[in-house]
Amino acid sequence: MNANELFDKLESTAKDQGASQAARLLVEQMRNEKRYSELFEALKMFHRVELGLPAVQINPSGEDDDNASGTLRNSDVQDQLDKRLIEACSEVGTALLRQGSLQEGWMYMRAVGDRAAAAAAMADIEVTHENLDTVLGLLVHEAVDIGRGTKLSLDLRGTCNTITMLESVVSMRGRADQQAAVGTLVEHVHSELLASLKADIVRREKLDATSDVHASKSIEALLATRTALLRDGSYHLDTTHLASTVRFARILDDARLLRLAVDLAQYGRQLHTQYQYASDEPFAELYPMSLAFFRALLGEHVEAALRMFLQKAESLDPQEHGTVAIETYADLLTRVGRPAEAMQFLMKKMPRGMRPFGIAPSLIELAQLSGQFEPMMNHAKERGDIVGYTAALLQSKSKLNETPA
Repeated sequence: MNANELFDKLESTAKDQGASQAARLLVEQMRNEKRYSELFEALKMFHRVELGLPAVQINPSGEDDDNASGTLRNSDVQDQLDKRLIEACSEVGTALLRQGSLQEGWMYMRAVGDRAAAAAAMADIEVTHENLDTVLGLLVHEAVDIGRGTKLSLDLRGTCNTITMLESVVSMRGRADQQAAVGTLVEHVHSELLASLKADIVRREKLDATSDVHASKSIEALLATRTALLRDGSYHLDTTHLASTVRFARILDDARLLRLAVDLAQYGRQLHTQYQYASDEPFAELYPMSLAFFRALLGEHVEAALRMFLQKAESLDPQEHGTVAIETYADLLTRVGRPAEAMQFLMKKMPRGMRPFGIAPSLIELAQLSGQFEPMMNHAKERGDIVGYTAALLQSKSKLNETPA
């Protein structure tokens, strides 16, 4: 219907069927016409009228308008209104995202906090160089779908720009988001390096299409019988990209991705010495120490790796190197299934007054993982940490009161 017909229809509906039906009519019309900003305003009016409130809240406090209608603004009414407005934000936000109005759509979806729904709504958006910045802003910087955002950046901006982006963004995100981004990067870099290495071997050895080299999925296996391939300074991928990717990969837990990281570190270890870049402790020897770390996470040579990182943690001066080595050892202990040892080590070695980098789990997390709260409580007592003591005390009671699933 045209505008004049809609005006007349709204007036007659309000007169004959009441305000709620008139508001419903407006909602349906705006929804059908895909006028989403107006749809949100229509939904607000509809929900307010249904709950017995004035259609529009004019007074910022809401008190005079609502009392004028004879409606008591109790907590139940407010809770219902808030819930319905969140649902309205979700409907309008996802619709706007699907049609490509990304910034406007996210304005509504941010209030909802449902990043999975926002990611699904953006799934079919055609990404171009024109909208790439906006898409990446939402997928990566707003953490709607960091894994997909990383893949898009790799495909459209390249590895170098993506690594730069991840350096500034990933460290500020939770572990799941970090792993999604880094896993995507590791897969991409491994695939790129493997393809380049195969092409070089085929060219050097004049192999045909039937060669087993084409089917290989392991960089380590390809190099095992070609030990001299990299000694002359040859390389098959930007070596700074390789080093950055191996460094990022320490966050991973997935066994398949860790094996790709092992493959990358094995390649890096065989590069010419000019490409063996110095790194920060306890990974100063980037590739050998990374290999030990990755393999321990895979359950291989665990005790040997723990001895290596324990030596670093005990020998490096925290005043010079910070607490990274201490935290790295505790992190490794935790991830190989020894959280009680990690907690004891942190309580023993972490210097007073030094803020941790957040590499290892906190003491309360380790107490929870190990089920041992008393050591943390005693430690907190010794240090006069009343907050830490109370956290452990209360969490231990919660743990005792948990009912089995």
